[in-house]
Amino acid sequence: MNKLTVAVIGCGRFAQFFVPLFKAHPFVEKVYVCDLIREKAEEFRDRFEVEIIDTYEDALASSEINCIANFTQRHLHGDIVVRALKAGKHLYSAVPMATSVEECQEIVELVKKTGKIYMMGETCYYYPCAMFCREAHKQGKFGTFAHGDSQYFHDIDAIGYGKTPNEAGMPPLFYPTHSTGMILSATGAYAKKVVCLGYKDTVNDGRFGKGTNEWDNEFSNQYVLMELSNGGIARVTEARRIGYKSPSSYISGFYGVDGSYEFSNAQHILIQRTSKPGEPEKMNLTDVSDYVNPKTMTENKDDPEFKIKAANHKWQWSSFAPIQQKEVDRLPKEFEGLPNGHMGSHQFLIDDFCKAVYNNEQPILNAWTSARYTIPGLVAIESAKQGGKPMDVPDCGEPPTNKVK
Repeated sequence: MNKLTVAVIGCGRFAQFFVPLFKAHPFVEKVYVCDLIREKAEEFRDRFEVEIIDTYEDALASSEINCIANFTQRHLHGDIVVRALKAGKHLYSAVPMATSVEECQEIVELVKKTGKIYMMGETCYYYPCAMFCREAHKQGKFGTFAHGDSQYFHDIDAIGYGKTPNEAGMPPLFYPTHSTGMILSATGAYAKKVVCLGYKDTVNDGRFGKGTNEWDNEFSNQYVLMELSNGGIARVTEARRIGYKSPSSYISGFYGVDGSYEFSNAQHILIQRTSKPGEPEKMNLTDVSDYVNPKTMTENKDDPEFKIKAANHKWQWSSFAPIQQKEVDRLPKEFEGLPNGHMGSHQFLIDDFCKAVYNNEQPILNAWTSARYTIPGLVAIESAKQGGKPMDVPDCGEPPTNKVK
């Protein structure tokens, strides 16, 4: 594969962390930026020393550009991605995959048809809590999976899209992948059925409610029970009106028949059965916090204000945790000292995408996996509208295991 030429579409707050990573990656030849607001593109051009491409249509028509990096508003992703794939481009997209089941299914079919790489940049796949549960589950420390809880607690007043009343009022489960991605990646399963209840917002600030946004959405919080393909049950929550800050995305509990994992703010606990069948019940408890927490958090745990700082995202951005070290070791040396973010996940994601395109291989967060993380939330929205009606979740199947064509 020739080197990548990437057009970053959308020069907002989130994209600024990724342009330097694309530019530095050894498999990338050149980076362009594009935004409907010319001044934003010019600011990125000057700040990161890249070139501007005037419109998205120009990027799609360019024979030089072979990759699109989508950082547009989340409810626009489906159309952006579909157009890119039809134009023969590889596609890196911020979450979510799309905001309708049909768009997700179309993206999977287009990837099959075109042979192009699609990757969704789900940061929480590389969150230490998700990585720990994947590792421990694979090692058999939990036994057969029974139940897990994951959540994305992000109050609307502290979220980027909360500034515009209409966009702020979108259903929380348009953006489900921070919750679903952690628990599903840890179990290795996918959702077969969902039941969802919604919390009807009571603040009346013009964001949530009938007639206040284009989705007529009145739920600021949505709570989903998922029946998984492995027979277990998961509970995921997307909450936008909640008095909680850190950590905003996390697995709070992961339970098998022989062991469990529990987490609260800065403490990670592994509990395992040590008794044999027929013996008196006996469990062993191990504090694995120093293994799962960011290294800088552990280094500061004797700080007199540790609890307050931990509760206010002091160490929840760029620092790696020990469990992430084996992933850190595979990163290109060019990334050293560059921006990172979201529990150290950004560099992993961009490296995954660039290597997938360059080596012509499916990334971990490919179209099939992305659909499995996204579609349960979209179906759950309809369940909540119908007062918690159980609904089947369509599945796009397993991703291919060989190289793409």
